[in-house]
This record gives sequence, C-alpha cells and structure tokens, in this order.
Amino acid sequence: MFNRSDIRRDAPQLTGGLQALKGYDWWWHSFTGHHERTGQEKAFFIEFFTCNPLLGGPEPVFGQASDKARPSYLMVKAGSWGEDAAQIHRFFGWEKVRISRRGPLRIQAGDCILTEKGTKGSVFVSEETALSRPEMMTDPGSMSWKLKINKKRAFNVGWGASGPMRSLQAFEMFWHAEGMKTEYEGEVVWQGEKYLVKPEDCFGYADKNWGKDFTSPWVWLSSCHLTSLVTGKELKDSVFDIGGGRPKVGPLALDRKLLSAFWYEGRPYEFNFSKFWTGVKTDFSCHETEDRVVWHVEQKSRRDRMVTDITCLKKDMLLIRYEAPDGKMRHGRLWNGGNGTGKVELYHDGALVDIVKVENAGCEYGEYGPASAWYGPSGQRR
Repeated sequence: MFNRSDIRRDAPQLTGGLQALKGYDWWWHSFTGHHERTGQEKAFFIEFFTCNPLLGGPEPVFGQASDKARPSYLMVKAGSWGEDAAQIHRFFGWEKVRISRRGPLRIQAGDCILTEKGTKGSVFVSEETALSRPEMMTDPGSMSWKLKINKKRAFNVGWGASGPMRSLQAFEMFWHAEGMKTEYEGEVVWQGEKYLVKPEDCFGYADKNWGKDFTSPWVWLSSCHLTSLVTGKELKDSVFDIGGGRPKVGPLALDRKLLSAFWYEGRPYEFNFSKFWTGVKTDFSCHETEDRVVWHVEQKSRRDRMVTDITCLKKDMLLIRYEAPDGKMRHGRLWNGGNGTGKVELYHDGALVDIVKVENAGCEYGEYGPASAWYGPSGQRR
C-alpha cells in the first residue's frame, strides 16, 4: 500500500555521481496560515534545495552566472502565492552547510534548519539585489518561520524509488511524498506581517525530489482540503497526490506517465504505472488560458477510476525558477501555485464513490522552453 512511511527515502540522496558530477536533492513544504489580526488566509512554501555538493566551497556557485559553471549550493527558497506572490532565495556555499549523511534528515545553514519534525529560518533579498543579481533567480522580500512538522499520510511510490533503484540512479528524477498530508504548527512572518499556522486548517503538504535533471512536461496536483459534493461532509482523513510527466529510465523516456494516489477516508486508491499488474492507464492535458492554468487528468486501473479537474488563476501563481545541475535553466514557464480549486470524481468497480470538491490545491505545470524576463521583482506576471 502507498501510505507507508520511509524516512530512508526522505534522507539526503546525493551520493556517487549525483554528489560529484550532476545531482540535486530538494525538500518541499507548502501550507496555509492566517493573519494574526485579520484572519486573512495565505498560502506559503519553503524549500531546501541542494545541488552538486562536491563542486562547492565557501561560497555558492551559480550556473546562471557563466556558461561554463555548474551550480553548487544549498538554496533556501521561501515565499507565498496570491496577489503579492514572490519566491525569495537565500544561498549557502557548501562549507557553510551541515547535512546528515545517515540517519534522520537534518540540514542546517545559518539560522535555516530542516528536520523531519520541524523547520525554522529566514530569507531576505533587497529590491536592488533582485534586480542586479539575475543569477540568483529571486524576487525581493522577506520571510521568516518557525514550524513543527507532523507528517500524517505518505505516498510511497514503491519499487521505483527503492534502495536498488536509488543505488543504480536508474531514474533521471525520483519522487517521494513522506507527508502528502502534513500538519504544520507555528508562525510565519511574511513581508513584516505575522501569520499563524495551525494543524487543523493548514492543509499542509511535504515531499521531495532528487536526481540528475527535471522532467517535461512537469505535472503536480495535491490537496487535503476536500469536501464531498455528494454528502456535503468535509473529508478530514483524505488527500490526493498526482505527479510526473515524462520519466526517464536511463536513456529511455516513458512518455506522459503520472503517479497518483487518493487516500479517501481510510481507503487507498492508487494509479501507479510502475505497478504494471494493476493495468493503469492515464490520459492528461494541461494548458494555459489568458488568465489561468487548467489540468485534466483521467486515470484507470483494473477496478478504479479517478478523474481530476483543477484550475488556478495566474495572478495567484508563480513562474517557479530552478537551474538544473548542469547549469541550464530549461523551464522558462513552470507555473506553480497553492490556491488551485476544482473537483475529483472517484469510482470503484464502475460505481461512483464520491465527487469531491477541491480547495487549496498545490499545482504545477510546465514544459521545457526559453525563459523570457523571468528574473526580478514581480517576475511571475511577466
């Protein structure tokens, strides 16, 4: 069953060639908080992104600064979606980073710390720095946080990220969602304003990716803020997670493949192409309109069917920025949001299980292409 914790997969994975030659490893966290005075809802994200550790030294190396450089750093990415959406980047050279190589996850650099049970830290970039340092791929702004982390439900993708497959570095991009439903508790200070984060309404998520390169297309959808449109009941023990695009096993590309799981009130429904004996078939489309991004995913197994439709307004999203371990920035339009809405239809043996209203959905879509004016303040609207 997919709801199986495995903190070995959540531990740092940069070993061998991934560490010395070309590799990244990141931990992503997203959640919702409420303004301490007004109660206004706001969605946030925090990411610890590591790249090419053995190429580094006392200062970060930016691939965007030179055609010949390969990036090497810990990047702490933090930000928020909405009308004032921004992604703020803080970089550390590897000599200033402490990271666990065995045992439970622990990363520390300056005041930025991440473990399985909590995270705290701060980022700040001035407008002058954001404009004058495009290699940092950052917006201006500030955010600090102190949060407890309680991962409630996992999406373990199975043998595709097992120990032997990790040792062989078989896939170009690996995925593990140790906390596809995660409770966060604490506070965030965003642009000088304090937001409180509570387990009961944070709608939290935590996963990680690692490998040699990214994927195109790149698709991700997830939410645990779900309500039955059949009964009107809020589904408090439910979460779904969809991810993938075009996975590569060595030189072989598996076109248009997605992994997905729906933990529905204690019952598991999984659509995992790597479990070939379940007969999973997937059809999906993602596209942009003038003001929004639209996802449609239909998946079938021998007994189950799941149809997912999500939209997110572009004004509430970011064009998220990463450089690959070889220094190239292949995704010029990688849309990323935390305020998606829509519905999921779930069927078992041909009978309707539920039609589910989706809110506060994490969502991502992009394909390889040139980046046009991706840097600087308000880059998400360019």
